[in-house]
Parts: sequence; C-alpha cells; structure tokens
Amino acid sequence: MNKTRIPILHLTLCSLALALSAFLLGAAQVNAQCTELASGLLTPSGTALTNQGNLLVSETGVLPNPPINFGRISIIDPVSGHRRTLLDGLPSAMADVPEPSGPSGIFMRGRTLYVAIGVGDVGRPGPFPGTVMPNPLGASSPIFSSILAIHFSAAMERTTQGFTLTAAQQQALANGETVTFSNGGRDKMTVRMVADFPNFVPFPLPTFAGNIQVSNPFHLVAVEDNLYVTDGGRNRVWQVDLLTGAVSTLVTFPDIPNPLFGIVPAGGPFLQAVPTGIAYANGRLYVTLFRGVPFPPNTSTVEEIDPLSGSDTPFITGLKTAIDVIPVEENGGTNYLVLQHASLGPFFGSPGLVLRFTNPAGPPAVLANCLTRPVSMARDPKTGTLYISELAGRVVRVLAPALHSNAEGF
Repeated sequence: MNKTRIPILHLTLCSLALALSAFLLGAAQVNAQCTELASGLLTPSGTALTNQGNLLVSETGVLPNPPINFGRISIIDPVSGHRRTLLDGLPSAMADVPEPSGPSGIFMRGRTLYVAIGVGDVGRPGPFPGTVMPNPLGASSPIFSSILAIHFSAAMERTTQGFTLTAAQQQALANGETVTFSNGGRDKMTVRMVADFPNFVPFPLPTFAGNIQVSNPFHLVAVEDNLYVTDGGRNRVWQVDLLTGAVSTLVTFPDIPNPLFGIVPAGGPFLQAVPTGIAYANGRLYVTLFRGVPFPPNTSTVEEIDPLSGSDTPFITGLKTAIDVIPVEENGGTNYLVLQHASLGPFFGSPGLVLRFTNPAGPPAVLANCLTRPVSMARDPKTGTLYISELAGRVVRVLAPALHSNAEGF
C-alpha cells in the first residue's frame, strides 16, 4: 500500500546529530575531496556526459507549488560550471507525494539524448494514507510517464542557448509527431516520443477500491536496440524496442516485509522495491532498489538482471537508499560505484555516500561522504571524475582515485 516512489522532499529528517557528527569526524579526508560545480538548479534529477565532454542535467521544477511545464535540460560546463539551456518547457508538475515531477533520468548515446518523463500530476492523494486516485482535473501534460528522444548536433551543443517546448508541441509529441526546432543557423533539434507508458493502472485496496498505481519512469539505459527503464511507481523495469516502439515488462520486483515491525503478519506492512538507477555491464543490467517509507537501513539493494530472460538476483545487499550505480570495467575487473541518497536513518539522515565495491560481498570503500540527498551521478571515463546531482539544486564534482587501488577512500 506504500505509494512512495522517488525521494520525498518534505519528509522530516530523523534526529541523528550525534551519530552524524561521529561519522563526519571519521571521514573528514573523504569529505574534503568534493567541489561544488554548479548551484541554483531547479531540483536536478538525471545526470549524463556528452561525447563533447559537457554535462547534461535534467531539472524537474521548483518548490513549493511549481508552475506546470517548468522542466528543462541544461548543459553545464564541467570546468567552469556555467549553465546553458538545451530544452525548456518540458512537462512538470506537483505529483501526489508531493514533490515536483517531470524530466528525470537521462541517457546520452551518440547525438541522441533519451529522457524519462515522470508521472507529473497524473495522480492525487486518495482518501486514506498510502492511496492514490486519478487527478479529477486531468493531467496538465499529455506526455507524462513517457520517454522522449532529443537529437541535436555537436555544433549546437557548443553554442546554443536552447529552445522551449510549447503546450501545442507536447500534444504533437503525444500524437506521434516529431517536433523540429531551428533558429535559422546551426541550432537544429528534433524531439520525438519513444515510448508512452500507461499513466496509471487500477490497484484496488480493501480501504479504497478506486486506488491506482501510477507509472513513474525514473532512469534508463540503452543497450543495442533496446531501452531499459526503471519505474519507481509500478516497481518494474520496462523494455522498449527502439525499432518498433513495443513496450513490455522485463522484471517486476516484489514487496518485502518491513523489518522495523519484527515479525510481519500476512497483510503487511511491506516495503515496495522503488527501482531507481540502472546500468549495463558484462551482459547484465544492474538496478538499485531504493525501498519505501520509512527507508530503513539494510533493505536497499543492487539487483543483477539478465536482459534476455528477466531473471533477477540480489547482487549487493545491506544498503541504505541506493539510488544509482555505475559499473566500471578496468584492468580486467569490474568495480561498482553505488550512490546512496542517505546513510543514516530511517528516513534521510545525511550524508549521502559514494561507495566503491571491488567485490559485491563488500566491504566497500567510501569515495565521498560530502553529499546532501544526491539523486544521480555520471563518470568521466577519461579522468574518473564523478559528477553528482543533488535535489537542493547543486552539482558536485568528486575527483575519484584509480579504481584498482586498494586504498580506502582517497
């Protein structure tokens, strides 16, 4: 019944000052390695690097009460932190949780950027805690719960100040049309819809027969002719055929008993999976399961999934609010960088962490503990530098060590 999907911005943090102070004192050397690259962003969510070396960040809007269609994709210089707009006017609105919802995970392949568009205002809180009902006013955009493909040239990336998507163009995308932008010069861009997931499906409960389960795409990765998309609302990974547009479910993650309640009776309470980050390496998908309220420690995991069969196996366990993962293949082996939204809890006691696993059984090395509610990360394969987006509007740069080193942290 828990409807939590992606981190909730207004939950009250637990009082963990003493434990947090001790943690920070013990990891001061790690903390010193973090540098703010950019600030003032509008609730950043997805992070990706282009083949020109620029950073792309998706932004979902501002609190409180964000205006609709306030989502955007920004280009950020990885050295100066200077921000430019690539595409503005993307659908965004206050979700039922409440939190801003709009452009979320992004994945760059060649000159095409794939963008997951979240649930937006498709649903509204139901009459009882943990229930959701359809928005009686209807959704403010026809392209919530979808995947867009944005194609733009390297020349445009170097100089553009961006374009703005209109409401009419959103409707055109929903109708299956390709939207084309041009300023008469080198700035040319096309946008099309790749996949349109059901906004919601009926999910009746004993307490509320009209309850729904919303589709909330969060992150995505392209592998050959397929996109794999995590859905934190419906607790699954979607498979999207890029050639035909066909959409199918690759794997659905079950609820687990909430360990804070001891022996859980047959009716719960349970924790939802809430899949978030997704990556591909060694012929396997790796998916972080964030878990739901109250986000107890040791329940979050990284799952390993066979993209051919959909078989799912716990890979890294005992985590706290894992929200992104990057496998790094180096010197004949693979390291796994795991981003934790928070490290203490329940709920979201800071700091957020980057953990490095040379072995999925652990123990991990702490690469960074300077983070406040991070949501995604990208890694420069040439330098090893990590770029991490935080909900409060920052992008932080972390200079990572050689991953084959046995050093703890730096």
